[in-house]
Amino acid sequence: MSQPSSPLHPKGLYVLFFTEMWERFGYYLMLGIFSLYMIDAWENGGMGFTGQKKSDIYGTYIGLVYLTPFIGGLLADRILGYRKSIFIGGSLMAAGYLGLSIHHESAFFVSLLLIILGNGFFKPNISTMVGNLYNDERYKANKDAGYNIFYMGINVGAFICNFVAAFMRINYGWGFAFVAAGIGMIVGLIIFAAGTKHIKEADVLKPVKPGDLSTGKILGAVLLPMFGFGLLGYFINGITGPENPNGNILGTDTNDAFIFGCIPVVLFFLYLMFKSDKEDRRPIAALLSVYACIVIFWAVFHQNGDALTVWAEEYSHRKMSDGVANVAEDIGMAQTVNYHPSVEYNEEEFSSYLAGLGTTRDSLTAAGNEEGAKAISDEIAIRTASHRYFENLPEENRPAPGGDLKLVSTELYQSINPFWVVLLTPLVVGVFGFLRKKGKEPTTPTKIAIGLVITALSALVMVLAVKSVDIANDKASSLWLIATYGVITIGELCLSPMGLSLVSKLSPPRLTALMMGGFFLSTSVGNKLAGILSSNFEATDDKGGFFFTNFILVMIAAALLFALLKWLNGVMKEKGVN
Repeated sequence: MSQPSSPLHPKGLYVLFFTEMWERFGYYLMLGIFSLYMIDAWENGGMGFTGQKKSDIYGTYIGLVYLTPFIGGLLADRILGYRKSIFIGGSLMAAGYLGLSIHHESAFFVSLLLIILGNGFFKPNISTMVGNLYNDERYKANKDAGYNIFYMGINVGAFICNFVAAFMRINYGWGFAFVAAGIGMIVGLIIFAAGTKHIKEADVLKPVKPGDLSTGKILGAVLLPMFGFGLLGYFINGITGPENPNGNILGTDTNDAFIFGCIPVVLFFLYLMFKSDKEDRRPIAALLSVYACIVIFWAVFHQNGDALTVWAEEYSHRKMSDGVANVAEDIGMAQTVNYHPSVEYNEEEFSSYLAGLGTTRDSLTAAGNEEGAKAISDEIAIRTASHRYFENLPEENRPAPGGDLKLVSTELYQSINPFWVVLLTPLVVGVFGFLRKKGKEPTTPTKIAIGLVITALSALVMVLAVKSVDIANDKASSLWLIATYGVITIGELCLSPMGLSLVSKLSPPRLTALMMGGFFLSTSVGNKLAGILSSNFEATDDKGGFFFTNFILVMIAAALLFALLKWLNGVMKEKGVN
């Protein structure tokens, strides 16, 4: 009598799939409207920040949100366990999303802090649990495919959320959109609790080895110096000049603080490598090498929430045809923008706006910031007079004064990338599965290197987008964004889930969540660089040169990783994995 065939994947994968799907629903809903919310006028329910302040906050947030997994991974490995850490993290994130619905600057920053801390407990540990499910010999060969499936769950949530964000923002305002993010996180926690029996075997604390630093010593040796270096970076002065009067090294105090604060964490991982025994040293060194190369991937990829969102908002044709506009309006999904070219600037409105920020024009000018006050007033004048969409729209495409246009909501462009992920994941998994059967499947490091090259090509698509039209006086087709997201998605599928899989394969078992935190540290630094680069996008008129710089940066990282492939593949063979 024939035995039933073993399943390809454990049941727990699908519990984690749906948990992560709803968690990412909340995370990407918030991220998709984050930049738009910050630059929208205070009177409209936004924060009214300038473009530069928006990019600074954006980069710092997405940097810190992936820096805290280092701490969350360590505490899960040593003390809390993975399931408890995930519950703590999800609860903090839900509170943060709900807090963003309060239209107040203090509530805004406190809520961001809750999300940053929550992601630190949630993100590395749910990814580690996926890998732990595949320690069973029945499933081990399908670990890469398992991470691809898990990654698709991330992007199902990321695809759906932007439609919810657009509907809630258009019909009820920014606050209700953030509430929807919080509800999504709560749904994810309910699913996780209901399916815990299928994942409890993946929640196992690993004993430390003789000579390993205690948890207290690690936190003392890393956390305190991290805050100390961060303060040093915040107050340090670099080279001053006409364009940098405050003497920042990397443009702003928060940029300097973030990068300086990362130094002790990087030094800790180097210490971990050098102090490890021979069995662990080479795998840890291999992981750190990959982390260093993929920093640039994240620096380019996460411009989707800032530079590419601005491109969608201001440089892409978003006008809907009459038929589509009528349907969109019927279901509450049409973004209406009014054209009022002759409205004069209202000083009373500007004073009210500054009061919402806790300042006045006199305070700004008394601080010697006359240019800053003028820049803010000019920006508010544009927004109160006429939507910025009209600034580079040809005259013949504008409505009559007092009229309006029905536009595709900018949030929906954030769904293009996850749409491609959901569509292309089965194809990518199928191709690698076919190659596996033929004995020709690339190793995991090779897949990551290929992903970097494809990511670089996506930047070239945007170079062509800039050259396709005079963007100072006209708008580019939205098809360019669809194309660049399609290309970068293939690179992402070769790199991001493969990076998670590589950590699970090469990490010493007792350090898996900690090394997963290291992977997210590379994401963190890349994310902060994304904010720094995106601020340059706002400042430069040479948009094509901006995207070409992205291409060069990613190709340099790809060349470095290809140079390391022989050694990396050798380490993989030593561990008996592919």
